[in-house]
Amino acid sequence: MKSFFCKSLAIGIFLFLATLFTAFSQKSQENTLKFGRLLRLVESYYVDTTNINKLTEKAIVSMLQELDPHSVYISKEEVDKMNEPLKGNFEGIGISFNIFKDTLLVTSTVPGGPSEKTGLLAGDRILFIDGVKVAGIGLTNNDVFEKLRGEKGTKVELKIQRKFQKELLDFSIIRDKIPINSLDAAYMLDKETGYIKLNRFSATTLEEFNTAMVAL
Repeated sequence: MKSFFCKSLAIGIFLFLATLFTAFSQKSQENTLKFGRLLRLVESYYVDTTNINKLTEKAIVSMLQELDPHSVYISKEEVDKMNEPLKGNFEGIGISFNIFKDTLLVTSTVPGGPSEKTGLLAGDRILFIDGVKVAGIGLTNNDVFEKLRGEKGTKVELKIQRKFQKELLDFSIIRDKIPINSLDAAYMLDKETGYIKLNRFSATTLEEFNTAMVAL
């Protein structure tokens, strides 16, 4: 009797979940069709020329903003640019950054890169790029890539706010090819133990690791 009751309960729970999933699936399909009909109507009958791709992207961004501050949409173009360092190198000023409270914040500088050589530090806030204010304007990751990355040998002018400094600091940085090394260190701790410090993964990680292993 007990076994029969357990089996019946399990079947009941399964049927309930299956029904619930079906209901959610139907709602999702209905809303997908509704949005698709809206796009077709706008494209066919709106009085002016429309960019359906741009409208769709904006709709996705607005929808995610309704959820919470941490749910964001990253476009294909931004993803491609964010993945550039995984290829092993890019051309720019050599910083990692974060947009914090609508201000461009330097989180680290690439060792040996142009920014480190000119004295830029983690924690510096970039307020102006080439004389244009970039703080408090709704700056995006894509905006930063466009302004700071560029052809090797070109110059970018920055105005920096640094903690405990009253005046803004001026930096003139020459863009260069930025190598993204995966290994920070590789050496022998003793006669039998080698140490390799891996800080990131990129297209060159395996080659770097094998080279370090051979050297050790």
